[in-house]
Amino acid sequence: MTAYLQFDQVCKFFPGVKALNGVSFSAHAGQVHGLLGENGAGKSTLLKILGGQYKPDGGRLLVGGTERHFTSAKDAIQAGVSIIHQELQYVPELTVAENVLLGRMPTRFGLLDKPKAHRIVAEKLAAIGVDLSPDAKLIDLSIAQRQMVEICKAIMQDAQVIAFDEPTSSLSHRETEILFRLVKELRAEGRTLIYISHRLEELYELCDACTIFRDGRKIVTHDVMGDVPRERLISDMVGRELSDIYDYRERPHGEERLKVDGLNGKHVKGPQSFSVRGGEVLGFFGLVGAGRSELMRLMYNADPRSAGTVTLDGATVATGGPSDAIAAGIVLCPEDRKEQGILATASVAENINISVRRNDLRAGLFLRHKQEAALADEFIARLRIKTPNRQQEIRLLSGGNQQKVILARWLAEPGLKVLILDEPTRGIDVGAKNDIYRIIHEVAERGCCVIVISSELPEVLGISDRVIVMREGEICGELPRAQATETEVLRLALPDSSAPAPAAYIENPRSIA
Repeated sequence: MTAYLQFDQVCKFFPGVKALNGVSFSAHAGQVHGLLGENGAGKSTLLKILGGQYKPDGGRLLVGGTERHFTSAKDAIQAGVSIIHQELQYVPELTVAENVLLGRMPTRFGLLDKPKAHRIVAEKLAAIGVDLSPDAKLIDLSIAQRQMVEICKAIMQDAQVIAFDEPTSSLSHRETEILFRLVKELRAEGRTLIYISHRLEELYELCDACTIFRDGRKIVTHDVMGDVPRERLISDMVGRELSDIYDYRERPHGEERLKVDGLNGKHVKGPQSFSVRGGEVLGFFGLVGAGRSELMRLMYNADPRSAGTVTLDGATVATGGPSDAIAAGIVLCPEDRKEQGILATASVAENINISVRRNDLRAGLFLRHKQEAALADEFIARLRIKTPNRQQEIRLLSGGNQQKVILARWLAEPGLKVLILDEPTRGIDVGAKNDIYRIIHEVAERGCCVIVISSELPEVLGISDRVIVMREGEICGELPRAQATETEVLRLALPDSSAPAPAAYIENPRSIA
């Protein structure tokens, strides 16, 4: 049987980087074909070629047996190809309906027919089970809701080839269930589906076959996904064995260093209090919308608080803004690295040095270029950041390497005392996750307080010394590591404590992926 989608010796080169080097594989109609590999392995680059955003520097792309040369996303869409990118493609000031029908808005008497657009999108959202108003602006929606809008847009384009790049990285359990059902329905309709994810349990549930990438090359294609052991997939991806991805280390904890007392503000229900000891990794878990990120933003002075104090080493932290928190030694790696973390058009070196620069200006005015270059090179090596050089624009790096750069920025702070990581491994491959977990433990061993917010329950259980659970805007429970099991954590996190735990969360928290 001839494959519907074929890549034949596809190449793509950027300055100093072979993003794709002679990649060949095929995907069949009526199947879900998984793409696996570390961040920077070339998976997203391949999808951008398929979607018309990049032109290949060599090789051929065949869709439905016909060789294609896409010069734009419009070309790809017209050929029946739709891509749902990890970095979402939307217009924030437009409504849900306008984003879904962008470029295809219905008209009446030469004018946009917004009532018809509302009706069309409302019917489609209801059909797929998404509770969103077509008139809501994207800027007012959560990341998870924006992701569902992108999925709806792709489905409404009625494409024969649909590619998903980390589609569940910000979705709640309910939204993930909707996505899985849609993927299975599309497969049953005979569509050709490409699915990228770093969550191996998703790949085993959805994919019929998979291709593994490493450093821009295809390593192997497995024609029957279910026959391949998990350990084999991981070793194919990273080129080494990872027996314990979390690398948890027992360590002594010091005295209480951070105390949060009676904190209250937007999206937090009532005063919230907790504390962290020196050398402790404190995990925060909750379902999407539980208020974890909002509580950390209040603590970090990123959002105004209506009540409460933050005390570090016995001194009250000023509330003027994030700069006061940073000056006190509290830093935050935000959930949305694209909008809140990176300086997209700046270099890797500048992104690393942007905060500590305030301490190193010569005569208070001039940059110390040699020192900044040395600092950037130190952290590029230490965190194993994949970049051709320190001057590379950060936007050209993979998501996992962008995350490492943000982490390097805060690790470079000489007075670091509290490191807050909000979804630090969202959309990141298993090898990069292992690197980030190693760094978390190293920071804790220095006596710092580490707070990790994660929607991945195995991750929280795997790295934390203690777990705090939030539900509907408030802290609802706390468990030491020895008592923090999947069942106990989910019992606290679910709105109805008598409800069974979602199957997607039930897996071995000490497993390798």
